[in-house]
Amino acid sequence: MKKMKIKPAFTSLIVVLCVGLGVFALLKFDGTASLADEGTPAAPVVTVQTAVLKRMTLHRYLTGYGTVAPAPATPTAPAADAPLAAPTAGVVARVYVAEGQRVHKGQVLMTLNSASVTVAYAQQEVARQKELFAQHNTSLKNLQNAEAQLALLRVTAPLSGTVIRVGVKPGAAVDMNTVVAEVMDLKRLVVKTEIPVSDAGELASGQAVQVQTNPPVIAAVTFISPSVSERNGTIRVLARLPADCRLRPGQFVPLRIVTAVHRNCLAAPAESVVTDISGKSVLSLVQGDEAIQTPIQTGFREKGWVEVKAAALKPGDTVVTVGAYGLPKRTRIQLVHG
Repeated sequence: MKKMKIKPAFTSLIVVLCVGLGVFALLKFDGTASLADEGTPAAPVVTVQTAVLKRMTLHRYLTGYGTVAPAPATPTAPAADAPLAAPTAGVVARVYVAEGQRVHKGQVLMTLNSASVTVAYAQQEVARQKELFAQHNTSLKNLQNAEAQLALLRVTAPLSGTVIRVGVKPGAAVDMNTVVAEVMDLKRLVVKTEIPVSDAGELASGQAVQVQTNPPVIAAVTFISPSVSERNGTIRVLARLPADCRLRPGQFVPLRIVTAVHRNCLAAPAESVVTDISGKSVLSLVQGDEAIQTPIQTGFREKGWVEVKAAALKPGDTVVTVGAYGLPKRTRIQLVHG
């Protein structure tokens, strides 16, 4: 009787132990898997935009502002601006021109009457002396004296150009200090600028000057002052403007002087060039689905592009633009079109 009572109890105990061991094994396996998953997180993927490296021509500039002015005298041409004083004291007899009028060299702009002789009498005397000289009835000296007297009563244009000012009217009293008119050759203009002496070493005659008006105008450096202004420590620079520039004397313009040109250099978009934690310039070169930080040397910068140099770089290489700042040295990336 006792054996029959013990057997069912033993069987129940065996069942309970098996169930417990199964639950324990299941819980242990699940916990181990969870810990394994937590210990090996997936590598982060950064979303970026990219561009490619290109061969370009880049320039270095000195930038500033300048003023349009008439060209100064040269060994082959007079100054482009001529304020005209009265050749003698007297009264304005007649004005033949108006402001804005084109005139040619030697053209009579106005006549005067002096205290001793009128322009009408002087003209008649020149005509009489020429006739007498042709008949061999007067001397060359008498003819030259008559012509000199008439010249003192005429204001003539010393160059071809435009009358930009008429300062007197008929009947006005004038003397030799009175500026009666001004003639300017508007086809011979320069732009004047001042460059800090610290940048003077980059300047050279013939360099292109980009006058940033609308439309832009290209000039050329013709004069670099050998002296430094004591007032502000600058060097005066003149650049000759083309004859058809359509700029006006006195106009204030932004400009930049092209001091160097690098042709066919490797260039990257400016947003792709960043500074790492050590202060060096780097860009992130795309290889497959990774961006690899690459140290570079930088050069000229122009219009959103930067000259870059590194042995590993070549035209057509893809680099990270948007998202480049702060990337680790090696990063998995995902491209997005901007």
